[in-house]
Amino acid sequence: MTRSLKKGIFVDEGLLKKIAGKNPLQTPMIKTWKRASVIAPEMLGFNFGVYNGKTHVEVLVTEDMVGHRLGEFSPTKKFIKHGGKMQKELEQKKKEAEILQAKSATAAASEAGASKK
Repeated sequence: MTRSLKKGIFVDEGLLKKIAGKNPLQTPMIKTWKRASVIAPEMLGFNFGVYNGKTHVEVLVTEDMVGHRLGEFSPTKKFIKHGGKMQKELEQKKKEAEILQAKSATAAASEAGASKK
């Protein structure tokens, strides 16, 4: 659900105080727990350490990020592959097929090179 226009965007005042009057290139990573804070144009070039529940993920703010929230760039969940044994077998067959295809391509290239001589 979006925030009401009459309320305006939420930019954490504490973050703005931390970056006020500082040079983005000389400032070290600024740690924050405010994932809901919207990225303002004043934050361009700064490195923020956005907390994801376990660690601080380093986020370098660029022009494309303005208007988005800090939490969007610090995922809280780690995807682990599905499948187990069946998935491993399928991946192994796929690898073998790729290896055979590569070998046949190199053999065809070497035959073409030999026939030109």
